[in-house]
Order: sequence, then structure tokens, then C-alpha cells
Amino acid sequence: MKLELSRVIQGGARLGVLQGIGRTGQHSLKVPGCLLYTHFGTVPHLTQDTLQTVNNLPSVTQVTLSNIAEHQEVLEEFKEGFKAFAGLHNTVLYCSLHDPATRSPTGYATNKTVSVWGSGGRIELTASKFMALLKTVKPDWYQSMADGETWQTNTSRKRIRKSVDRTLAYLDECLLVHQKSQDLDGVELFGVVEGGDVMEERVRSARETAKRPVAGFCLDGLQTGSVDQALRTQLITSMTTELPEDKPRLLQGVGRPDEVLACVEAGVDLFEGFFPFQVTERGCALCFNYDVSPDPECAVLELNEEKHSAGDNMQPKGDLNCEDQTQMTSFEMNLKDKRYQDDFKSLVEGCGCYCCKNHQRAYLHHLLVTNELLAGVLLMIHNMTHYQNFFGAVREALATDKMDLLKKRVHGETRNT
Repeated sequence: MKLELSRVIQGGARLGVLQGIGRTGQHSLKVPGCLLYTHFGTVPHLTQDTLQTVNNLPSVTQVTLSNIAEHQEVLEEFKEGFKAFAGLHNTVLYCSLHDPATRSPTGYATNKTVSVWGSGGRIELTASKFMALLKTVKPDWYQSMADGETWQTNTSRKRIRKSVDRTLAYLDECLLVHQKSQDLDGVELFGVVEGGDVMEERVRSARETAKRPVAGFCLDGLQTGSVDQALRTQLITSMTTELPEDKPRLLQGVGRPDEVLACVEAGVDLFEGFFPFQVTERGCALCFNYDVSPDPECAVLELNEEKHSAGDNMQPKGDLNCEDQTQMTSFEMNLKDKRYQDDFKSLVEGCGCYCCKNHQRAYLHHLLVTNELLAGVLLMIHNMTHYQNFFGAVREALATDKMDLLKKRVHGETRNT
């Protein structure tokens, strides 16, 4: 795995390609970018066939041990790894500890163990159990064990310091097993940077993790709702200063477009792709503007006039700083709203996804109020397409010095010209 940067913008934003990923080294991933979010290897609401209707899919699929751990015996008997078990072909498999779309209960980390939560309840993992599970999963890359239970605002400095110490100790144990295991030959390990909201601990965690032979870094404990964006940016900047430029940085638990932009500018390369799933679960469609193209005929997205009117039908007055990740944001429209029952426009004018080309808002409203499963399928197709195109716009904006324009578009401060 090698990060080739084509541009580094003053302030920290990085544009480039992550080359040679996967055991064969044949895959690549453009950065800034996001991973393909799945539940047990499957994108929620979509079959593999319907998934292929989405353009520009990420080359890296994320699975989580919280979904996999309780099936370890089955995978051990299968012997060929999770990728073959789930029928995931031609993709890179990344294994993280927790599901980014679900908050895990806290208070269960110890000096020797961390816990993951599956459908059957809590599963406690020591470093040896963790590594045995990874040998069974056979991912292309994975994150090390980490004590990430410090995102609550009232966490003490002593508890935060302990989380950094534990995470470094876990990493050393994982590295020891990793380097001796033939089953993990060619697999990449990402170290986890912790430190809560304490700048000194963030710096210490990043500096110490960077001394270890890891392929990249997971920045943990900065999830939406845990810190405000100004503090998050300061903490990310302090961490990235300590990290080598040639290794990727993956931020966990952040997916909202405005936060993604701020984190990209602070030096983050990769994000988890769970946000479209959360929007779909709310019965909503992403509808924010990300067009930075100078030619209106080449616009990926062109919002309707109503988005800019006083009685905005497209974007509800959501709280951008809400701590509840289940609450609707200002980047989506609630298609359960009665106003859409006789609205025969496509979800988003100019969007080229299957849903927008073939169906109207009124039809999606009908599917949602009658609890039809097709609603989730169509919304997931649109939301994933919209989100992937947004990351394409981020890369274009970095390449053409239009980040300021993109931020205004996303925040709704300016119209297409």
C-alpha cells in the first residue's frame, strides 16, 4: 500500500491515490474518498446486482467485527475467509472494530480486552482472540484493537490517558502476532489514534503510533456528536502534524458533508461510507448541492428553485450540531412528508441515478408510507450515488482550487451559475 499525493493544499488537504491495496496490490482508491459500508458484507437494502447500478463504487469494502465475531466458528469451518464466504469478488476487504452507524455501549474496555456488540449481545476480545478472528476473516487490511470509549464530553483526563496507553499496548500485541503469522502475510495493519478531546494526549497517541510499523492510521473518538467541528479540526491538525505524509489517515464515525469538508481541509484522506445508510433509514433523500463545474451543461447536480425559496421543501431546518445521529440533517429531504404525495418531480434534478431517472418523489412517498421494501432500495441507490459524486466533487475542488466554492454550495450559500 502506497499513498501517492499529487497535491497538498496549504492547511493540510491532500489529493492523491492510494495505490497497491489488497493482497494482490491491483486495486487503488482516490483520496479524499470513502469506503463501501456494509452489514456483514452486504450493502443494506441492496443485492450485488442492484449495487452495480451505482457508479463510482469504492474499491474498498468495510466489514466490522461487531457483525462478524459471533460467526467465527462458521468462518473457521469454511476456511477460505470472509471475502469468499460473502461472495465479495474484485474488492479490497477492510475490517474495523465497530459499526460506525451504531454507537456501542461504553464501560467495557479493560487493560486486556475490548468488547464488540453483535445481535447476540456482547463479545469480549483479548488481543489473542482478536488476532485469531482476523486470521479467520482474512481481510486485506484491518484496524488494530483500540479503547475508543472516550468520546463522551465528560470523560476525565485520567481515563483518556489510560485509553491511549491501552491502545498502544493493544497495538504492540497485535503487531507481535501479525508479524509472526503466515495467514496475515500481505495484510496491512492500521494503528488507531485515540486521545479524546485532550490535545496533549492526541499528540502523544499520534506520535507513538507513528513509531510503529503500521500501514496507515485510524483517527478514532471524534464521531459526530462527540466534539464540535472547531475542536475536531484542531485535534485532527495536531495529530496529522505527527503522522508521516506517505501513509493514509482514516477518520472514523464522521460522514456528514459539512464535517467531511472541514476534516479534509485538516488532512483526512478516508472516511467510512455509512452516512447514506443513515439517511435512507430515516426515509430521506440526500439533496445538497456540490456542483463546482463552471459549465451548467456539465453540472452533476442542479437543485430546483424551491431550494432557494423561503418555504424550502428540499431541506428541513435541522440542527447541524445535533448529537443524535438519527435526527434528520439539513442535507436531506424527508419523503415521508405529506407535501410529496403529489410531487411528480424526480428526487434531485440532474441526478443520473436509477431512482431519479425512473421515479418521482410522489412514488417514493407512497412506498414509504405503505412500508414497501422497495423504498429502501431506491433511496439507497440514490443516496449512495449522491454521496459518491460528492466525494468526486471534493477531489475536483482540490484539484482546481474551488474548495471555498464547494463549501458555499454544500452549505447552501450560493446558487449554480
